[in-house]
Amino acid sequence: MIYLVLGSNLGDREWNLEQAKALLAEALKVDMLCSQVLETDAVGFNGPAFLNQALCFESDISPEALLDLCQSIEEKLGRPRHQAEYDAEGRRIFHDRTMDIDILTFNGQEIHTDRLDIPHPQLWERPYVQELLNDITI
Repeated sequence: MIYLVLGSNLGDREWNLEQAKALLAEALKVDMLCSQVLETDAVGFNGPAFLNQALCFESDISPEALLDLCQSIEEKLGRPRHQAEYDAEGRRIFHDRTMDIDILTFNGQEIHTDRLDIPHPQLWERPYVQELLNDITI
């Protein structure tokens, strides 16, 4: 099973989540299980609250192709592509975004490349993610 989490804190957050799910389902041609939608505070920066939702599905897509798809959907929904930024202490700097799609897990695989870390490095640092995953775990 593949698990993703969607997040949006700019614009029409509910519409952003719905559009991301529709674009994913259309491209992957899969049925998805969807968690409840939770509103959470921004993590790692001061910004408007996020709406978050987890998705679960099966697909034969590769992890890298899924990353490309997720990034293209983020861009379609108004998120500019940028390089990760870090502060002087090496902590990641986060920003507001219309859409963020994180690959949490991918068929139990562990992947560490320049572009992709699975399981997602902050998976256990965000308590709401566990709540969302518990909502759809099968």
